[in-house]
Amino acid sequence: MISKGVTLRGLEVFEALARSGSVAQAASETGLSQPAVSQQIRNLEAALDTALVDHGKRPMRLTAAGRSFLSRTNRVLSELRLAQSELTVMDLSHLTSLSLGMIDDFDNDLTPRLATVLAESLTNCRFRLITAPSHEISKAMTERHLHLGVAASTGEMLAGVTEYPLVRDPFIIVAPRGQFPGGAPSIDALSQLPFLRYERAQLISRTIDAQFTRLGLEFPERFEIGSHLALMAMVARGIGWAVTTPLGYMRAVRFHDEVEACPLPFAPFSRTISLFASADWADRVPRDVHAILRRLLQEQVIAPTLTKLPWLADDLHLTNS
Repeated sequence: MISKGVTLRGLEVFEALARSGSVAQAASETGLSQPAVSQQIRNLEAALDTALVDHGKRPMRLTAAGRSFLSRTNRVLSELRLAQSELTVMDLSHLTSLSLGMIDDFDNDLTPRLATVLAESLTNCRFRLITAPSHEISKAMTERHLHLGVAASTGEMLAGVTEYPLVRDPFIIVAPRGQFPGGAPSIDALSQLPFLRYERAQLISRTIDAQFTRLGLEFPERFEIGSHLALMAMVARGIGWAVTTPLGYMRAVRFHDEVEACPLPFAPFSRTISLFASADWADRVPRDVHAILRRLLQEQVIAPTLTKLPWLADDLHLTNS
């Protein structure tokens, strides 16, 4: 039986405090007063009969027990929030067909959840879902082969397509673990190891090339890889380093013991992942799908990524809409 003092509110407050290390920030996020935040934490610790937070440090730090409990708290709250969002999912029963393209970065997490959420509402609909790189989804949208697409934005208006921004996805370095000790590698250090690039036709490759050109950067390169996981496998084997994004890093979870994510040692840049819809779709469907995508992104993608890479807290986030 769950202890009587373990409450949903207490878990939410604990999560907010663990993320910020500040009672004031946790109070702002949860809408409670600072004394109420402190009381919630004391109640939770009393119920569990263990200290979760080192109250003598500023910012507050979790104890070993607190870190262990946080990982489970995150999963519990994530499932509860997803369950809540699925109960309020849009009604798509009026649709007779829906074709959706999803960027392949979301294959591990968001796409399976979204597919099940939509399928439960598409009671009278022929539903087609594909996963592909961004440039292929953009092409399919302009050629009207898809009703909706989730892909990286080119920054340009696509003819006959409306864009609904979703998430800001900053670029990072991914290198063999231990290759660049001490945080962000220097440009000189990067030059000592081959640069592993994405296939030039891919939008992510063109975005990275454009930033390198703007900054006048050149790195030795012998490899051009079309498969993201193959690229990450080569990094894991110590063959070279790559520029990717947090979404790409999290997709390669099988290699996390062998690779390390680092900040860029040059001017930061990012991409925007957006929902694209046919501009003549005079319906609530794109806006409803956009809303549920934002909820799923926060719980399925952003929160787990920031737990793993907390230094990205200011850069990886939902866009304002």
